Amino acid sequence: MVEVMGRYAGWIALNAGVSATADVVLIPEIPYDIDRICDTILDREARGRRFSIVVAAEGARPKDGSMVARDQGAGREKLLGGIGVRLAQEIEARTGKETRTVVLGHLQRGGGPTTFDRLLALRFGAAAVRMVAERRFNVMVALDPPTVLAVPLEVATERMKSVPLDSDTVLTARDLGISFGDGDG
Repeated sequence: MVEVMGRYAGWIALNAGVSATADVVLIPEIPYDIDRICDTILDREARGRRFSIVVAAEGARPKDGSMVARDQGAGREKLLGGIGVRLAQEIEARTGKETRTVVLGHLQRGGGPTTFDRLLALRFGAAAVRMVAERRFNVMVALDPPTVLAVPLEVATERMKSVPLDSDTVLTARDLGISFGDGDG
């Protein structure tokens, strides 16, 4: 059981889960059914697979349920977290399989940069300096492959960018047999 960041959008869990060929990926956009998750794990075991990997965004939530919140400070957003531990306990109780949990949190930001990461950082930095030199403020740099461009902050923050359920990555995950705990695919 791997818990990753992802309050209201499952991009990190989806991309990490598909890249790591997880067996179950849970994202806020698709409410899960714990029975479907356990069925996936038990089906894998019946086929000789002695382990399963479940990746969950911290904002994943069960059907007819809510996100797991640790606390809510005065005037603050809910502090999400704990979905990994809660799911691990439920999975172990329902399947009888030992279940371990890791919460990556900010640790997931600590990986070594790839050549793509380094080049993109240089491109972003150079573009930001150009924007300042051009006196273009209240914008951010963004990658719209293959171009780095300026996006007004007002546009960048006008809505939450959640995972489209018909996105190529979701479809690819389903084609690979990755479960979203919803019974589809």
